[in-house]
Amino acid sequence: MELLERMRALGLGCVEIAVGDDVTCTPRLTRQRAEALGLQVTISPGGVWPATCDVSSDDADERRAGLAWHTRQVELAQELGAVAYCGALYGHPGTVRRRVPPPEELARVAEAMHTLAEYAAARGVKIVLEPMSHFRTHLINTPRQLVELVRCAAHRNLYALLDTYHLVTEIRDYGQAVREVGPWLWGIHACENDRGVPGGGLVPWYQLADGLRAVRFDGYVVFESYNSSINAFAIQRGMFHNVCADGEAFIRAGLAFMRGVLGGGEGGGS
Repeated sequence: MELLERMRALGLGCVEIAVGDDVTCTPRLTRQRAEALGLQVTISPGGVWPATCDVSSDDADERRAGLAWHTRQVELAQELGAVAYCGALYGHPGTVRRRVPPPEELARVAEAMHTLAEYAAARGVKIVLEPMSHFRTHLINTPRQLVELVRCAAHRNLYALLDTYHLVTEIRDYGQAVREVGPWLWGIHACENDRGVPGGGLVPWYQLADGLRAVRFDGYVVFESYNSSINAFAIQRGMFHNVCADGEAFIRAGLAFMRGVLGGGEGGGS
């Protein structure tokens, strides 16, 4: 509760809450506090997510378990009043199958995403899919691949989120990437190439901004970083150096930079 108040005081307009099997909360209280503060909520599977819950798996039981697991998160999103459930929901981050993709893989993932999108639509929750680098998944690494999946899934409740950190190893033209997903673009994870505060790294921010203006983007911009000095959360996710030692300083610097790049508006934090 106290974190929500600090976020709002810093000028943030939304909060992305990491959910998973190790995360417990009282959804009603979280929702009430966020609504009272004027914070919009989104969720993502940043907590414990069993590797056997994977809708892309070759194993039918694991695919069923994956769909059931995501269904529970959608139900939690509804309880929290969250507007979206976001992430690499099409597979399992950390699972990289080094093989020529079998022809049925994309089709079965698309079928699962269609089913999940339908379930979420009835509960007022958007399903937002995020490409991740080839170090995290073999399935959807680029905006173009994401568009292919969304088209194959063929559901109006599927959207796109682009993470500037993941894209830096996968594409060369951020503006073109934005234009490719334009009709589905819901949000941006604004992070430097080292997951640090935006600005001063390798991400071509003004190229990104040109693309966002070209598609008349009016969605969410969310910061996503890790403080590896607090507990094992960051280290368990492969972040061994501390890129966010002071969260409030990160937000202040990030907001100032992104507002300069984008020309105003509210950001979000996770």
